[in-house]
Parts: sequence; C-alpha cells; structure tokens
Amino acid sequence: MIPNTIGQALRQAVERLTKAGVDIPTRDARLLMAFVLGVEPGRITLMDRDDITFDAAMDFRALIEKRRARIPVSHIVGRRAFYGRDFIVTEDVLDPRPDTESLINAALSAPFELVLDLGTGSGCILLSLLAERPNATGVGTDLSRAALEIAQRNAENLGVDTRCIFEESDWYSAVGGRYDLIVSNPPYIAANEMENLEPELSHEPRMALTDECDGLSAYRAITAEAGMHLTSGGRLMVETGWTQGAVVSELFKDAGLTEVSILPDLDGRDRVVTGTWR
Repeated sequence: MIPNTIGQALRQAVERLTKAGVDIPTRDARLLMAFVLGVEPGRITLMDRDDITFDAAMDFRALIEKRRARIPVSHIVGRRAFYGRDFIVTEDVLDPRPDTESLINAALSAPFELVLDLGTGSGCILLSLLAERPNATGVGTDLSRAALEIAQRNAENLGVDTRCIFEESDWYSAVGGRYDLIVSNPPYIAANEMENLEPELSHEPRMALTDECDGLSAYRAITAEAGMHLTSGGRLMVETGWTQGAVVSELFKDAGLTEVSILPDLDGRDRVVTGTWR
C-alpha cells in the first residue's frame, strides 16, 4: 500500500525493519525519512500527519530496503555525526562510533601540538582533535588509498586541511619525526570472531576490523616502535576491544611506556589504553 502521510510511511517502514531484525528500527526509519525530506531528524515526529508525495514515498521505500539488507544508515546517507561534526562515510572506511569519542576526550585532557593518527580511516579521530585544538597540526596514515581520499575530503569540509597531511603507510613505515601525541583505533577483532559479528559490519572494510590474527598484532606493531616516534613526555593512546585493556596495557609497559592506564567508554567498559614516553 502506498502511504499517504509521513506517519503511515514510517509505520510501514518500522514494521519491515523489525521483521528484518534491525536493532532500533524506529530511529533508523526516522533518520532515513529525514534524509529523504531534507529536514532535521528531530522534526520528523512533528510531521506525522503531513502528506508525503509519491516520489518521496518511493525514495524512502528504496532506502528502507537497503537498511533491511543491513546496510548501515551512515552508508546509505553518506555521513555520520561524530564528536559534534558530520563526517563523510562510505564502504571504504570504518563507520565512526560513539565509543571512539572516549579516545577523543582522553586525548584532549592534556595539551598537544603535533599528532599522529595511525590507521586514520575517515579521519574522524585526527580531524576532531585538530578542530578542537586550532593550533595543532597532524598526520594521518592508512594502508587504504580510498580511505585517505575520504579523510582528505573530511579535512576540507571541516576547514582543517591546511593543518594536516595524509600518507599511505603500513603503521610507521612512511612516518618520520616525533609527535607529542599518537592515537589509533586499529583493527582489533580476532579472525575467529568475524563470523559472529552483526550483519552491518559486513559492509565495512574488513582490514579496518580484523588483523586476520588474534586481534592484537596491530597493538604489537604500534607499541614496538612508539618510542622512536614520541617526544619525551609524549602520549600514546589506542582504542581497544572491551576485553583487551589488560593485555594491551602490558604491551605498553613492555615497550617502555609509563603512566599506563585503562580508560572506560560511555558504558563503563574498558576502551582506551594510554601511556607516556619517558
């Protein structure tokens, strides 16, 4: 049945998304309706009885079918809000998540001028830090050329492109100099855990999710050479899976980092490991 009102279209969509097993169908339906209509998501609840055109109804239905196929909303609309800013998101980059904002908060707790973001992806970590610290500059690295192109576009959109550069690099391989802050959200899902992940993750780049090993190889690479790229008193901060904090902390200590600590995410789970170079 072709809906006549926005409310009818939303209710039909929520029913279809629920049957498809989507976790928060009402939220996703409203976000997609807002995208189709070109309005802020908060306005959708006020438009329940408003008429919907045939074209808008068909466009909305097409987007709902994509969501039923478990394509993330961010990939459908091409953007994701992160730390108060919108970032371009495609299938070439990891979808920024609220948990990663814990890393931003931790990094902003002390001054820095030069920051290195290893495995930058969309650039959401590096660019958020630069946007919050107008005097800072930074470098973002990634193995994916496609991801670096997205990061560059995001830098331009946020107006921080003159304060950062992006390099194709396997961790530190193309990195020179020393930094007073190194950050990373590396692939930390073990290969044997991939088949049990939520369907949405199948639409994200596998190399950003798993190291195809035990989920810790990236941390070994990052910590092993951190001392060669940190200034005295410089900080290393990484996001981890919620069960990995203790193990990654030991890698920090073995690499000679001090003041090692584990910080929680918004849900109180271990999420960020931080340490200082002597």
